[in-house]
Amino acid sequence: MHPVTHLLAGWTVASAAKLSHRDRVVVGIVAVVPDMDGLGFPVEFATRNSADPLLWYSDYHHVLGHNIGLALFCCGIALVIADRRWTAGLLTFLSFHTHLLGDLAGSRAADGYQWPIPYLEPFSDAWQLTWSGQWGLSTWPNTAISIALMGLVVYLAWWRGHSPLSLFSRRADRVFVTTLRCRFGNPDAQ
Repeated sequence: MHPVTHLLAGWTVASAAKLSHRDRVVVGIVAVVPDMDGLGFPVEFATRNSADPLLWYSDYHHVLGHNIGLALFCCGIALVIADRRWTAGLLTFLSFHTHLLGDLAGSRAADGYQWPIPYLEPFSDAWQLTWSGQWGLSTWPNTAISIALMGLVVYLAWWRGHSPLSLFSRRADRVFVTTLRCRFGNPDAQ
């Protein structure tokens, strides 16, 4: 799935409880963290025609970040820095797993390759998650899920008073929420 879709899923999880801005950021962002292992793509692309290409994307995407080891690491960070430690820790674990579920369901490559998810890494490589019904990355189910999550995030912004815009600008977030509430009313008055 697209990183924006992962972020929207993570933000939805972050909006499940009343959390501080910092806690929402941790829970929301962690849904994108597994794809940090895809940062090897530019290096691989740049070295593809060399005598010794660096296959950092081919060899490490879905290996370094898509596993229980990184999930536990992220939860540990949440437990250390969050205001509501246990709530944020549990939601961080759930948010991380929305990424894995999204990739398991809808990240088949155009050539039909399914990126297996080595869930038990770094402890074991025995369990590789795949699903035979996995749909392609650029297909309508991923688009439908993205649109549904956008709608849900807009609703949650109106209801909870914060949106993913706050990751980039708290002022833009206030303007967005105020605009929604001016247009659709204040949720407290409903």
